[in-house]
Amino acid sequence: MKSKYLYTKTTVSLIRYHFVFCPRYRRKIFLVDGVEERFKQLTREICEKNGFEILAMECHIDHVHLFIACGPTWSPSDIMKTVKGASSLLLRKEFPALSAMPSLWTRSFFVSTAGDVSAQTIQRYVETQKTRP
Repeated sequence: MKSKYLYTKTTVSLIRYHFVFCPRYRRKIFLVDGVEERFKQLTREICEKNGFEILAMECHIDHVHLFIACGPTWSPSDIMKTVKGASSLLLRKEFPALSAMPSLWTRSFFVSTAGDVSAQTIQRYVETQKTRP
């Protein structure tokens, strides 16, 4: 069984981010034939190239959910800049319906962290450190 932790020379980490982001003006870009499939393919390539593991990815007509695992050297804003920047350029180049847009994605995004233990469990663990044998 593959370990859920990411090991490097100097770190052991379990970092998972849930992102939600939208096209500019909430345009329904995923109704354009082929855009969703191409976006998913590009995102898989971008994530593989940068060492992100896609745990789940789904597109709705006007937004994307992306759940990834990554190492501790990546900030959420750097991940979004990487994914949104590369996908925007290529999608606008490949799909004439999107080429008129000056930028494909909004600058904003939602991000949340997820792990295997709850915040209450971590808080209890930290608070009881001195009482342990």
